[in-house]
Amino acid sequence: MKYGVNMMVWSTHVGPETEPLLARIREWGFDGVEPFLSLDEPVNIPAVRKILDGLGLQRTTCAVIPREAHLVSPDPEVRKRGAGLLVKFVERSAELGAELICGPLYAGLGVMSGSRRTAEEWKWAVEALQKGARRAQEMGVTFCVEPLNRFETYFLNTLDDATRLVRDVNSPSFGIHFDTFHANIEEKHPTEALRAAGKAIRHVHISENDRGIPGTGHNDWRGVLRTLKEIGYKQWMTIESFAQPEPALAAAAAIWRDMAPSGDELARQGLKFIKGLAKEEGIA
Repeated sequence: MKYGVNMMVWSTHVGPETEPLLARIREWGFDGVEPFLSLDEPVNIPAVRKILDGLGLQRTTCAVIPREAHLVSPDPEVRKRGAGLLVKFVERSAELGAELICGPLYAGLGVMSGSRRTAEEWKWAVEALQKGARRAQEMGVTFCVEPLNRFETYFLNTLDDATRLVRDVNSPSFGIHFDTFHANIEEKHPTEALRAAGKAIRHVHISENDRGIPGTGHNDWRGVLRTLKEIGYKQWMTIESFAQPEPALAAAAAIWRDMAPSGDELARQGLKFIKGLAKEEGIA
């Protein structure tokens, strides 16, 4: 396994000024980091890449689709903008030296239609994701989509639907990003859903049921780790929880209280917990 931490534990911004934090992350024992990625972040990709290379930190990226680029919009211009954005995200990830990009990369975050997903919306999403996946394959990047809970999207909530999406997109560079927080809400049995998804799982986010420090809530961590071992998953386990998020991030994630004393404590405790449990289960 490789152990990573999402930089949103501290901030959506990563730059040269973040080097002391990145050095601490490496000292704590993380193998890599996962910066938030947009058209503007990181501002200076070459500088950030140089720092990460110097510290020996591998990297993945995460991103979201803004409302104005909603992949399943009835407006064809908005859909076109969204498909183009996916390609740019993949290219910026490759420029950063990231091996993978993940997130809810199918619909505008928080965009609700007021009704169930339609067959036409599904078709639009598949078409756009195929374009992103083709570019990812060309760039040597893995492209993963994350099912979210029903309060953040109506389009993709379960691993079963995500598995069907993977089949329809049909690309070796395209897979599922599994997040323990969202699965805790949407799956009747998260470990059974994880087992059924099997090899389609290409990335894992470690997040407690309340989005606090991993290991301090009621998620079935031992069951998750045993299932990952069973399906042969040996890739990233990346902590994506929140301590004291920035106002914009707090609003997007609906976090209205401190979830940990600090980002540093969340990361250190979370890593100690998940590494220790993985060792006990023989998958460290």
